[in-house]
Amino acid sequence: MEGKKVTVNDLLDMKKRKKKIVRLICYDYPMALLVDRAGVDAILVGDSVGMVALGMENTMEVTMEDVIRHCRAVTRGAKRAFVIGDMPFLSYQPSTRDAIYNAGLLMKQAGVDAIKVEGGREVAPTVRAIVNAGMPVEGHIGVTPQSASQLGGYKVQGADVATARKMIDDAKALEDAGAFMIIMECIPDRVAEYICSQVSIPCLGFGCGPNVDGQSLNVYDILGLFEKFVPKPVKKYADLQSIIVKAFQQYKEEIERGIYPGEENTYHIKDDVLNAVLDAVKNEK
Repeated sequence: MEGKKVTVNDLLDMKKRKKKIVRLICYDYPMALLVDRAGVDAILVGDSVGMVALGMENTMEVTMEDVIRHCRAVTRGAKRAFVIGDMPFLSYQPSTRDAIYNAGLLMKQAGVDAIKVEGGREVAPTVRAIVNAGMPVEGHIGVTPQSASQLGGYKVQGADVATARKMIDDAKALEDAGAFMIIMECIPDRVAEYICSQVSIPCLGFGCGPNVDGQSLNVYDILGLFEKFVPKPVKKYADLQSIIVKAFQQYKEEIERGIYPGEENTYHIKDDVLNAVLDAVKNEK
């Protein structure tokens, strides 16, 4: 689907018009082409690339080099969708200087339209510094994988008075710091809906119910390509894993039975050319 490039202003306007924002998470060129063709508004190149595409145990091992490489692939494929690069663990936590430098590196070398950082009030000064340096920033509240151990694991955030209040305060702090959008992960539906009503920037949801400004899911989850674990918020729209395995099995069988490659898959050489080649080889000996 062709069209003009989606911008920060477009996303902000969608919030005002109460038009749902549709985002997918992907990490490679072929998938980015398809996501763009489907007319999806935004793509996140998440640090989940470590687990989904690189076979790591968690997101903590992901490096700036990993994210830059995969962001480059996605930006080559997605010409319309707004592309956001995820800042990996330790790329922005040590210091404001590190945060600005690495955010700039991601935008300059990978060509993303914005970057994402995890955390609420505690990262607001960092968000403000990156925004002041001229780069759009998305915030991330609720379940934040980079600090999951501190949260006691991958648990719903905002299901009690204390954490619900924190989620609300975190969203407001991120907006005040200049974030243009927030992703809320695994926050109860009514708390997430309330947060959306309290800030002027779009709030996307993952496991936050339908009454938010948009949704964000991983393409490898909804296509049935990643089944190491399937989070509750995921809806599988296709089972491509079984289709792909069947295709590989058919390929293997056709090779073993001599069906592939067929005539249509084979290059040929004329007899006189082949004879000339063979004669030349014999003469060399």
